[in-house]
Amino acid sequence: MTGYGRSVTSYTMPVAALALALAVRASGVSVDEGSLNVRILVGALSSAIMFVTIFVVLDHAEALARRVGEPYGTLVLTFAVTAIEVSIIVSMMLHGENNPTLARESVFSTVMITSTGVVGICLTLGGWRYRKQAIVRQGTSAYLSVLIALTVMTLILPTYTRATDPGTFSAAQLGFVSVLSVLLYASFVFAQTVRHREDFVQEAHDAPMRTASHDSISVSALLLLSGLIGIVLLAEQVAASVEDALAAYQVTQADSIVGALIAALVLMPEAISAIRASFKNELQRSLNVAMGSACATIGLTIPAVAAASLLTGRGLTLGLPASDAVLLVLALFICSVSFSTERTTFLTGMVHVVVFFTYVFLIFVP
Repeated sequence: MTGYGRSVTSYTMPVAALALALAVRASGVSVDEGSLNVRILVGALSSAIMFVTIFVVLDHAEALARRVGEPYGTLVLTFAVTAIEVSIIVSMMLHGENNPTLARESVFSTVMITSTGVVGICLTLGGWRYRKQAIVRQGTSAYLSVLIALTVMTLILPTYTRATDPGTFSAAQLGFVSVLSVLLYASFVFAQTVRHREDFVQEAHDAPMRTASHDSISVSALLLLSGLIGIVLLAEQVAASVEDALAAYQVTQADSIVGALIAALVLMPEAISAIRASFKNELQRSLNVAMGSACATIGLTIPAVAAASLLTGRGLTLGLPASDAVLLVLALFICSVSFSTERTTFLTGMVHVVVFFTYVFLIFVP
């Protein structure tokens, strides 16, 4: 499905997702009303179509990314993923009873999966194949500085503020931190695309970019937009199905599990793209994809869910518990050490993978 010679699925799924979402809303089928069988059927169908459409949408995003080149291409992919994640989180926050920790768990999972899981696999497999791989240290340092600042401000600082209960911000604090997050991420994007573009491009390994007609690019952009709208509208049905299933089975640690599932589902296509790049000895592109997702998730998702919280009056808990905070600090510290030089090996990657497995294990055995 990747590339310019696409299958029929690449053209039909975005349209099918949008059509199904509009049909469900037009028919008046409610996620909270009607028979259980109807709700299960609608939820299952919505989940299946949304799952496939996510991959198709990101395929079109990659086509646009190849057209505009690096580092702009990575931003196209990152913004598409962030839009999907925000829509799912906000839909689940607003479904049923208040779910104040879901956004925190999803953002935390995204940072852990990208900085330990995706990065670890890329470094391990790439290092095993090429022995050593080169990175642009200035670019990775920029990613890490932004990521560290955003994670500490949004996921650790709320535990220590005194205006409200531990783990939460007051309305003023939440708005202030949200604005700062957007400004910091916007400054990072400006540096990545304009001011210091050379710090994020690994010229030695850049492959020749295949050109595409303006018509194919226009079609990709249109299908990308249609697919994103369809996913956003279907997210409400999927959110209802997931929460109803967890409640029916009385699953403990539901927010942690759902947050990890959301992050894993949304990041899967990006993870595959990053791993492929590392196999081509384009490690900097792998890091651009992985670390860019983490930065965008915090810089854009947190302000979006904060706005939803302030507008709806639903509580939002962002401060991590102690065990998760320790894991987060450990992951960021390991990234700082791993990228302190301009070369990485498979051993560097194994350290990240070990921390990732620890994170996964503690989800189910806290």
